[in-house]
Amino acid sequence: MSKRLEVVTTTACMKTLLMLFNFIFWGSGILMLCIGIWMQIQLRDFVDMSMEGSGMALLAITYLGAILTLAATLACCCTARGHPALLSLYGAFLAAVAVMELGAGASVYAYRNSLNEKFDQSIKENMALYEQDEAKTARIDYMQTTLHCCGNRGYTDWLNMYPQMPIPLSCSKVSGENCDTNDPNDIYTQGCYTRVLDLINGNIGLVAGTAIGVAFFPLIGVFLACCLASNINKAKYEQVA
Repeated sequence: MSKRLEVVTTTACMKTLLMLFNFIFWGSGILMLCIGIWMQIQLRDFVDMSMEGSGMALLAITYLGAILTLAATLACCCTARGHPALLSLYGAFLAAVAVMELGAGASVYAYRNSLNEKFDQSIKENMALYEQDEAKTARIDYMQTTLHCCGNRGYTDWLNMYPQMPIPLSCSKVSGENCDTNDPNDIYTQGCYTRVLDLINGNIGLVAGTAIGVAFFPLIGVFLACCLASNINKAKYEQVA
């Protein structure tokens, strides 16, 4: 009788721990989903997202966060029912999630290196179409105004274009009619290339680090799910015995 009570108590304790894990796991899914959405919003105005494959890494983070949130919600029901087969399946799913999160973190890090190579050319193409393409003009103006920069590598990029273009008012440090864009003291002189790469690399490093760090967390769930399934089977065996 005491042995059966011990098994029942252990099972109840494991179920409580796994339920607590599910809630934390749900929170990590929400966190990844929010970071993925935030990154999409943050980067879309600074990067030409029409570059082939440029947004897939960030979308992977967003989709994975959504999958984790849904899976954790279903896992709460699975844990409450206490079905060993479902718990074992849940453990296998968590192991797969750990692998996917490592892959997502690695893909984001690799995307950073690819972006560094493509961005220089992308911003030059946007500048060449300034005042010809409304969307690209708005993107350049927003970038220069927000990041306090001018041109690609420096403000002289505008003057060195062929045909030569006047320095846009979005490079101005002073307001309104007081700005003389031909006076370096009145405009931002640092190029946008370094500014944007600092922004992108810093944010992508955060996302990649989060994905890789969270990747080891599901292994705790694998252990708890397998232990709970084993204890439930053991409890059933004790009842039969």
